[in-house]
Amino acid sequence: MTILALEKLRDCSRNTEQQLAQLRSDGHTLMRVIGSDIPYQVVRSFGITPVRLASNKHMATPLADALIGTASSSQRGRSILEQVLQDTCATPILLSHSDSELPQIFAALRELIKTQEMDDRPIHFFDCLHMPRHSTEVYNATRAKQLLDWLTRVSGSSYSEQQWNKTYSEYEIDIDLMAQVRQLRDHKNHHLGGDRVLDIIAAYHILPPNQWRPLVQEILQSKNSNLANKNKRAIIVGSAQVTSHHYEQLEAAGINIVGDYQDNGDFLAQYYPCKKVTELLSDPNRLRPLALELFANKIKQVKALCKSQQADHAIFLLDEEDEASVWDAGKITFSLERAGVKTAVWKAGTPLPSIADLFLPSQQSNKPAEVTPPQAQPAGKPNRGQRSHKSLQSIADFGTYQKTWFQSVKEQAENGSPFAVVNANSPQEMLRALGIPFVVNQWWASISAAKQQSTRYAGLLKNNDYPSDVESYSAQGLAAIFDNDADHAPWGGLPTPDIVQSVLATDATPRIFDHWSREANAELFLFERSVESRFDIDEHWWDTLPNHWESTLEPERLDLMTDELEQAITAIEEQTGCQFNEQKFSEILNLVNEQEEFYRKTRDLIAQTYPAPVCIADTMPATMVPQWHRGTTWARDAARAFYQEVKAKVQNQECVCQNEKLRLMWIGRGMWSDMGFYQRWQESHGAVFVWSMYLSLAADGYIRNFKEQQDPLRSLAARFVTMGDELRMPTWAGAWHVREAQTHGVHAATALSDADPFVIRALRRANIPVLALELDNYNDSGDDRSDHLTSITRFLDSLL
Repeated sequence: MTILALEKLRDCSRNTEQQLAQLRSDGHTLMRVIGSDIPYQVVRSFGITPVRLASNKHMATPLADALIGTASSSQRGRSILEQVLQDTCATPILLSHSDSELPQIFAALRELIKTQEMDDRPIHFFDCLHMPRHSTEVYNATRAKQLLDWLTRVSGSSYSEQQWNKTYSEYEIDIDLMAQVRQLRDHKNHHLGGDRVLDIIAAYHILPPNQWRPLVQEILQSKNSNLANKNKRAIIVGSAQVTSHHYEQLEAAGINIVGDYQDNGDFLAQYYPCKKVTELLSDPNRLRPLALELFANKIKQVKALCKSQQADHAIFLLDEEDEASVWDAGKITFSLERAGVKTAVWKAGTPLPSIADLFLPSQQSNKPAEVTPPQAQPAGKPNRGQRSHKSLQSIADFGTYQKTWFQSVKEQAENGSPFAVVNANSPQEMLRALGIPFVVNQWWASISAAKQQSTRYAGLLKNNDYPSDVESYSAQGLAAIFDNDADHAPWGGLPTPDIVQSVLATDATPRIFDHWSREANAELFLFERSVESRFDIDEHWWDTLPNHWESTLEPERLDLMTDELEQAITAIEEQTGCQFNEQKFSEILNLVNEQEEFYRKTRDLIAQTYPAPVCIADTMPATMVPQWHRGTTWARDAARAFYQEVKAKVQNQECVCQNEKLRLMWIGRGMWSDMGFYQRWQESHGAVFVWSMYLSLAADGYIRNFKEQQDPLRSLAARFVTMGDELRMPTWAGAWHVREAQTHGVHAATALSDADPFVIRALRRANIPVLALELDNYNDSGDDRSDHLTSITRFLDSLL
């Protein structure tokens, strides 16, 4: 019977859809749940059986592929969407915010129901956040009430404290059983492999506890051992998307898995004592995703796990789509090896080497990288640094201004002034009001690209145990920490920051900034990334946000960001001695709004003028350079001069291509290392790139006017809680791109690999052809670039 119990639990974890059908036929009220921090016991207290919906890296996804394509979506996301689309029973769905892809999936489901391409069903996004701050706890409490209200509507029964106490008592029994099961990985006479334990934990999140419990009790009471030839005691670290199949391969090869440190393993079997449901749901530390753990604490916990489990081996298991764990792999393996633990890195989906080969001595150097100067472009390769032909005088002195400004920043930093580097989605205006010089991370990336340093910086990252091909654009500032070659460092090199800040936009973001702060010994502040959780939203946000942001956005999101801004300001004041100037801050915000109004006028002027007076080779630098200096008189005046020059061109009937035949959109980040890229087809095809996100986002995404009675800090929060939604969030982004395409009269669009699939889909549904390129604006070889030039040429030929 023990074998039967084990096989039933394994089958349950690996064949969830079959189990789901059985539960439905047995009369259970079901709910599909997605996310490692879903409060299963809370859902169960409403008489609902939550069934975990996990990604399946090997399943075919024809329905999802037909809707969003495969070019710019992950297999993980498509497999989740496919399982939802295949469910014809309209099973309710509950998603959490345990990683950055789940908000996208929620928004995708919301959009598909809105467009009637998916059967309507109850769907809720529980935006539980996890930064260990009181402001996060307050925010979570609001989201917790919304979750309880939704569960009441779905179940038809109100929350009952008596039912919760009963469910919680059973939960305590189940957690104790899981603890006993986990101990069996280390029991000589009654042993379970790590793969079996992982299946048992997974099955708990699929089966009702009254079905799971007797099977586990039967296993605990039996005698079973398969420890033969397993003399390597190992823990597993890394990606949450690995499965018991991977554990099974390792066990079969002779590895005794005695513990793991990943979001869907032992992490899910932890006990969180909390008798009150609202406290449980609002606690930011409950099932806090491991990607958010600071490296110092993470390596401490991993070492403690090795010690407690007497593990002399560790395997870092990496999923190819995991862009967070890869940032820790090199540093964790290096630290463990120094502590005497033999380590290995294995990429899921690749053949498992022999154990002897797997644990060969690490090649991680952890030494400063040798500097490789930029190489001359080989003959016959496309010129990656081709300059664009500028047609605007208003941007002629931008380079000089930038260099003068940057040298001033360097001098201030070298003379002891606190210096900050912030991500573009971080509220940098507050630093200006504090009088702290700063550089925007993405500005530095564009400078590095323009100076042809991206390849060398990739080498610097790689030789210091960091990935060179994951979110490279956002990692150039980290790479600069290791750049000791003043002759090749862009503009003499980036000063070492005292402060680094970002919003938690991607899974890799906290990992990059955590390591950056550690390498630079800088103060780190990570702002929460809250999500629009309402199911019905106004997609015409560009009409309401500038003046009615207070009523357009959810108040809890504004409350959270405002509180975080106040905390960040206080922390910086205490760290640096600088004082926040409220009057100066209001002046800064007014300058920003004035600047963006000029961009709006310029955008609208270009949209309605045929042939186009300028192309994006002009508008991108004309917009982005002043945007990095947002809130200064220079930036406001630069935006005004840009508008006035474009207006003069229109009045004088000047254009960039007299033979204009095609107007094009560019979707994604700019090709800053090759701005001439955008002008290649003007002469050959009469094709002009008239639209990029830079000018149009400045026009629609930044303006937040505030009245005398309104809090200026709250208006800044309103600017940043939506940052990124305009470009990548379904409904928000799709409607905006279509509107921009239509107002600009574009005939087609080209999209980079970072483009949101729903944007591409929305454009195609509006009969706007899109060429989706597997092209990163930062990592591409000469051969790749040549292939893409050919693809664009053929695409334009077909349009003509």
